[in-house]
Amino acid sequence: MVIITPPIAPAIDVKTFWKTLGERATGMTVVTADSDEGPTGFLGLSASHVAADPATMLVSIDRKTSALAGVLSRRHFAVNFLPADAAGVADAFAGKAGLAGAARFVDGEWTKLVTGAPIYKHALGVFDCAVADVIERGSISIVIGTVVGATARGDGEPLIYFRGKTYTALGGAG
Repeated sequence: MVIITPPIAPAIDVKTFWKTLGERATGMTVVTADSDEGPTGFLGLSASHVAADPATMLVSIDRKTSALAGVLSRRHFAVNFLPADAAGVADAFAGKAGLAGAARFVDGEWTKLVTGAPIYKHALGVFDCAVADVIERGSISIVIGTVVGATARGDGEPLIYFRGKTYTALGGAG
């Protein structure tokens, strides 16, 4: 038997990639971890589920992101699904509020579940994950985690990112 493999087309350019990806509306998440320097995190628009059994999540983390060291050293992360009224939290973790590191974690707004990763108290839902695998691809680390704790509010509206803008819930731009 002869297997013919079609030629691989060249990759699209980065600008086309981001423009096309921007056509996908996504719920905004903050991915957090504990680290030797204290709590750390970033705006994680790539957080996604892998499987329900066993419950598994993944996040893509740019290697330049300072939070990556905390995720890898402590072998955990939490995915916090932001509610519509948390645009300020999203801005802080996206670097738009001039805050960095532990300064983004406002006292009284965070707690913990199982791994020790910071959990946003007002999140619509949270997956607390133990790192199971790390895959290096291009300039990012794809971190796969087994869900060891979870919580869901069961009410509230999501904070949404679409075409480069933040939308509060299912209404207008925020």
